[in-house]
Amino acid sequence: MEGSSDGREKRRYPRVLIDSPLEYQNTGDSCLRGAMAVNAGEGGFVIESLRDIPVGTELSIALLFPKGFESANFKAAAKIVPKQLCRKEDSKGNQYGERYQYGLEFIQISDEDRWKLNWVLGGRFEFEETFPSLCCQL
Repeated sequence: MEGSSDGREKRRYPRVLIDSPLEYQNTGDSCLRGAMAVNAGEGGFVIESLRDIPVGTELSIALLFPKGFESANFKAAAKIVPKQLCRKEDSKGNQYGERYQYGLEFIQISDEDRWKLNWVLGGRFEFEETFPSLCCQL
Protein backbone atom coordinates (compact mmCIF):
# COMPACT_ATOMS: atom_id res chain seq x y z
CA MET A 1 0.00 0.00 0.00
CA GLU A 2 1.11 3.48 -0.71
CA GLY A 3 1.38 5.90 2.14
CA SER A 4 2.41 9.48 2.55
CA SER A 5 5.27 10.81 4.67
CA ASP A 6 2.83 11.54 7.51
CA GLY A 7 1.60 7.90 7.55
CA ARG A 8 -1.79 8.54 5.94
CA GLU A 9 -3.11 6.37 3.13
CA LYS A 10 -2.90 8.00 -0.33
CA ARG A 11 -5.34 5.63 -1.98
CA ARG A 12 -8.99 6.55 -2.36
CA TYR A 13 -9.98 3.06 -1.12
CA PRO A 14 -8.05 0.93 1.41
CA ARG A 15 -6.67 -2.37 0.07
CA VAL A 16 -7.05 -5.89 1.46
CA LEU A 17 -4.61 -8.68 0.59
CA ILE A 18 -6.35 -11.62 -1.04
CA ASP A 19 -5.23 -14.71 -2.92
CA SER A 20 -8.16 -15.72 -5.11
CA PRO A 21 -8.51 -17.05 -8.64
CA LEU A 22 -10.03 -14.66 -11.13
CA GLU A 23 -11.40 -15.30 -14.61
CA TYR A 24 -11.35 -12.55 -17.20
CA GLN A 25 -12.04 -11.90 -20.83
CA ASN A 26 -11.51 -8.88 -23.00
CA THR A 27 -14.76 -7.03 -23.63
CA GLY A 28 -16.25 -8.42 -26.84
CA ASP A 29 -14.03 -11.55 -26.78
CA SER A 30 -15.25 -15.06 -26.04
CA CYS A 31 -11.88 -16.40 -24.79
CA LEU A 32 -11.90 -16.88 -21.00
CA ARG A 33 -8.53 -16.63 -19.23
CA GLY A 34 -7.29 -17.03 -15.66
CA ALA A 35 -5.31 -14.84 -13.27
CA MET A 36 -4.84 -14.39 -9.52
CA ALA A 37 -6.24 -11.46 -7.57
CA VAL A 38 -3.62 -10.36 -5.02
CA ASN A 39 -5.37 -7.41 -3.43
CA ALA A 40 -8.74 -5.74 -3.52
CA GLY A 41 -10.45 -2.51 -2.63
CA GLU A 42 -13.81 -0.88 -3.29
CA GLY A 43 -12.42 0.68 -6.47
CA GLY A 44 -10.79 -2.38 -8.03
CA PHE A 45 -8.28 -5.23 -7.83
CA VAL A 46 -4.62 -5.88 -8.41
CA ILE A 47 -4.17 -9.10 -10.37
CA GLU A 48 -1.21 -11.16 -11.61
CA SER A 49 -1.25 -12.82 -15.02
CA LEU A 50 1.22 -14.45 -17.39
CA ARG A 51 -0.35 -12.59 -20.32
CA ASP A 52 0.74 -9.18 -21.56
CA ILE A 53 -2.37 -6.98 -21.78
CA PRO A 54 -2.25 -3.32 -22.84
CA VAL A 55 -3.14 -0.55 -20.38
CA GLY A 56 -6.65 0.74 -21.09
CA THR A 57 -8.04 -2.70 -22.01
CA GLU A 58 -11.54 -3.28 -20.65
CA LEU A 59 -12.22 -6.69 -19.11
CA SER A 60 -15.18 -8.64 -17.81
CA ILE A 61 -14.02 -10.25 -14.57
CA ALA A 62 -15.31 -12.89 -12.17
CA LEU A 63 -13.57 -13.35 -8.81
CA LEU A 64 -14.00 -16.80 -7.30
CA PHE A 65 -13.89 -16.70 -3.52
CA PRO A 66 -14.77 -19.10 -0.70
CA LYS A 67 -17.85 -18.57 1.42
CA GLY A 68 -17.75 -21.13 4.19
CA PHE A 69 -17.47 -24.51 2.48
CA GLU A 70 -18.84 -23.19 -0.82
CA SER A 71 -17.52 -20.84 -3.45
CA ALA A 72 -19.09 -17.67 -4.80
CA ASN A 73 -18.61 -15.37 -7.76
CA PHE A 74 -18.22 -11.64 -7.93
CA LYS A 75 -18.63 -10.12 -11.39
CA ALA A 76 -17.76 -6.67 -12.72
CA ALA A 77 -16.39 -4.79 -15.69
CA ALA A 78 -12.96 -3.24 -15.16
CA LYS A 79 -10.27 -1.34 -17.00
CA ILE A 80 -6.51 -1.90 -16.74
CA VAL A 81 -4.97 1.29 -15.39
CA PRO A 82 -1.36 0.56 -14.35
CA LYS A 83 0.75 -2.38 -15.49
CA GLN A 84 4.05 -3.69 -14.14
CA LEU A 85 6.33 -6.59 -15.08
CA CYS A 86 7.24 -8.73 -12.03
CA ARG A 87 10.05 -11.27 -11.91
CA LYS A 88 9.62 -14.12 -9.44
CA GLU A 89 12.59 -15.53 -7.52
CA ASP A 90 13.11 -18.65 -5.43
CA SER A 91 14.58 -18.55 -1.90
CA LYS A 92 18.13 -18.51 -3.36
CA GLY A 93 17.46 -15.47 -5.53
CA ASN A 94 17.23 -17.41 -8.82
CA GLN A 95 14.68 -15.98 -11.22
CA TYR A 96 12.13 -18.53 -12.38
CA GLY A 97 9.43 -16.61 -14.14
CA GLU A 98 7.86 -13.39 -15.23
CA ARG A 99 4.34 -12.20 -14.60
CA TYR A 100 2.47 -9.01 -15.17
CA GLN A 101 0.74 -7.19 -12.37
CA TYR A 102 -2.27 -5.07 -13.33
CA GLY A 103 -4.34 -2.54 -11.47
CA LEU A 104 -7.99 -2.97 -12.41
CA GLU A 105 -10.41 -0.10 -11.89
CA PHE A 106 -14.09 -1.00 -11.77
CA ILE A 107 -16.09 0.66 -14.53
CA GLN A 108 -19.35 -1.23 -13.95
CA ILE A 109 -20.57 -3.24 -10.98
CA SER A 110 -24.07 -4.25 -9.91
CA ASP A 111 -25.43 -3.39 -6.47
CA GLU A 112 -25.54 -7.11 -5.62
CA ASP A 113 -21.89 -7.57 -6.54
CA ARG A 114 -20.90 -4.40 -4.65
CA TRP A 115 -22.40 -6.05 -1.54
CA LYS A 116 -20.46 -9.25 -2.29
CA LEU A 117 -17.28 -7.19 -2.63
CA ASN A 118 -17.88 -5.58 0.76
CA TRP A 119 -18.29 -9.07 2.22
CA VAL A 120 -14.95 -10.14 0.68
CA LEU A 121 -13.26 -6.99 1.99
CA GLY A 122 -14.19 -7.73 5.57
CA GLY A 123 -17.87 -7.05 5.60
CA ARG A 124 -18.97 -3.61 6.57
CA PHE A 125 -22.42 -5.06 6.00
CA GLU A 126 -24.02 -8.32 7.02
CA PHE A 127 -24.81 -9.72 3.58
CA GLU A 128 -27.11 -12.47 4.90
CA GLU A 129 -29.24 -9.92 6.73
CA THR A 130 -29.42 -7.56 3.75
CA PHE A 131 -30.00 -10.09 0.96
CA PRO A 132 -31.29 -13.31 2.63
CA SER A 133 -32.71 -14.66 -0.67
CA LEU A 134 -29.30 -14.39 -2.36
CA CYS A 135 -27.29 -16.20 0.31
CA CYS A 136 -28.03 -19.63 -1.11
CA GLN A 137 -26.81 -18.37 -4.55
CA LEU A 138 -23.43 -17.25 -3.17
